[in-house]
Amino acid sequence: MPEGDAAGDLSAELLSSPVWTDAQLARAGIPVVDAPFVSIGGGMGSFVMVDLLRISGFPLENIKVLTTSDYPWENYEYLTGVGQLPPGYRIRSDSASTPDNIWGFPSYAVRAAFGARSVRGFIAPIWNVLTENLLTDYWTPLAGQVFQGMSREADRIGYWQTLAKGQARMVRRRAEGGYFSILTVEEGSTRRIAYRSSFVHLAVGYPSVRFLPDLQAYRRRYNDGYRFVNAYEPHEHVYDDLVKQPGTVLVRGGGITASAILHRLFNDRERLGAQTQVLHLMRTHVDSSHGPHVFMRRRGGDGWAYQGFNWPKASWGGQLKVRMEKLGDEERLRMWQTIKGTTTPYRKGWQKQLRKARADGCYRTLAGQIDHVDPGPDGTLATFIRERDSTGTRRIDVNFVIDATGLVGDITEHRVLADLLEYTGAERNGLGRLQVSPTFEVPGARHGDSRLYAAGATTEGSYYAPVDSLLGLQYAALTICDDLARLGFCRRIGPIRSISQWWKWMRNVTP
Repeated sequence: MPEGDAAGDLSAELLSSPVWTDAQLARAGIPVVDAPFVSIGGGMGSFVMVDLLRISGFPLENIKVLTTSDYPWENYEYLTGVGQLPPGYRIRSDSASTPDNIWGFPSYAVRAAFGARSVRGFIAPIWNVLTENLLTDYWTPLAGQVFQGMSREADRIGYWQTLAKGQARMVRRRAEGGYFSILTVEEGSTRRIAYRSSFVHLAVGYPSVRFLPDLQAYRRRYNDGYRFVNAYEPHEHVYDDLVKQPGTVLVRGGGITASAILHRLFNDRERLGAQTQVLHLMRTHVDSSHGPHVFMRRRGGDGWAYQGFNWPKASWGGQLKVRMEKLGDEERLRMWQTIKGTTTPYRKGWQKQLRKARADGCYRTLAGQIDHVDPGPDGTLATFIRERDSTGTRRIDVNFVIDATGLVGDITEHRVLADLLEYTGAERNGLGRLQVSPTFEVPGARHGDSRLYAAGATTEGSYYAPVDSLLGLQYAALTICDDLARLGFCRRIGPIRSISQWWKWMRNVTP
């Protein structure tokens, strides 16, 4: 049945109105649930926001999380898994970036040390964090370690009781003050439920997976999603086929996911006897250290740009963070364009694999872009590449193409964000994402004393660079919590409360 025709559904009047009244919802037969604070998303961003509110003493029954997820790390676990970083692998995150622990202590490295069963196991992570980036690589946690910690904290704060399962559809202003957040539910006597709140927090994660035009064109033309795949969709069949019989795979991209895919391919050669030939296509081939000046240079070589984390560490809480907050819009955009870029960590074990693969002749890099892809002979792909400094195209026949060039699609591909831009006064920033203030408020959506906040990847391009990181999500939640305290909505987390709450965390006691 079309949207707006069913009882208890969105009417044409509601769909076209930027501001709703309680009477309009009553006429449409949509039940209203009061929840002073609503978080939309249910991922890690929602989790850390609820965690901060609970630590501040905010009542559990006043929080609702609208989500399709069963647990907050579900989408992250899926994306890291298909991107070849399953729970037993290390992710690109600092030891103190602990979404289950806002204090950052004990860090993941300390926890790993005290959980070790040998003296060497105890010393190794401590030594690593003390000497990282000088004598050793950066110490980073296992994905599974992060998930395990979040599960414990979710139990401690009662996170599961805040969940309202369903698909968030839109957020509209309420005429009498506050907002209505519409949730589409699959079970029950009504199709929609309206959550009436004073504050809304958007943490919807990635609006969509980005499929580049050449991949979309190939699939539309040939209806084949088997040989030309995106790294962020299930593609385990690629590795299975390459183990069963020799083949050539083209990997496109220069970030952490591309490096994880290469690691998987090389592991299959070493451990399972695969005879895979790997071609690695990079749009920008980095030959050496690079950057605008001596104080802002990245390490690079063999095509890769190296950086320990996805953003310079000074952007988390150092000089770059302060500068970003003080710059005007145009200057801030230029700073974003300077510090952003595709990078991957420099890890000694992985570098050893790359050197061996080059020496064996099974790995080579290319600089350029895919022009188009057609079916080739014997089930192969004819991949036409426009190489750097070349006017024509070069054909390369491969068995598979794995595209690992990007993850975040346009924000309008997410229904809530698209509706927000059209009806609720939200605006885009210089990078095309959602504009937020230094307090992570969506300025155009303010409604009286009520506020609408946003955090995560959809806000990239505003005042804080590492929004799409574990520590960045925590910083956003802490900033929002401070803003709510100024508005009298929750308590401020001062020194005494912070220490007492940390002690409760250590003993696994409810806040």
